[in-house]
Amino acid sequence: MRPLQIAACLALALAAHSPAASAQQAAGNPETGRGLTYTCVGCHGIEGYKNAYPHYHVPRIGGQSAEYLTNALTEYRNGTRKHPTMEVQAQSFSDQDIADIAAFLSGLTK
Repeated sequence: MRPLQIAACLALALAAHSPAASAQQAAGNPETGRGLTYTCVGCHGIEGYKNAYPHYHVPRIGGQSAEYLTNALTEYRNGTRKHPTMEVQAQSFSDQDIADIAAFLSGLTK
């Protein structure tokens, strides 16, 4: 096998086993996700809620696409997306937990 072919095979193997790829493959259970989102409501579920510090608006996540939610939580868990509170929250989630949370939150309309 030539070096370019080896590199291409390695890249495909790594992409297939990356946390983001496996998180996207997991099928989410909205009922399980409902139970996992109890801490999310504290910041994301109150209309007009703002954190005490720093001063910024907390986005509503109900109704976001499952793909967006999965990517965001996976990136927080991996440290590639930065927010101290979200990083700590996401580190406790497995790929299946993230899929379940995304399935529940994406099904909310308000």
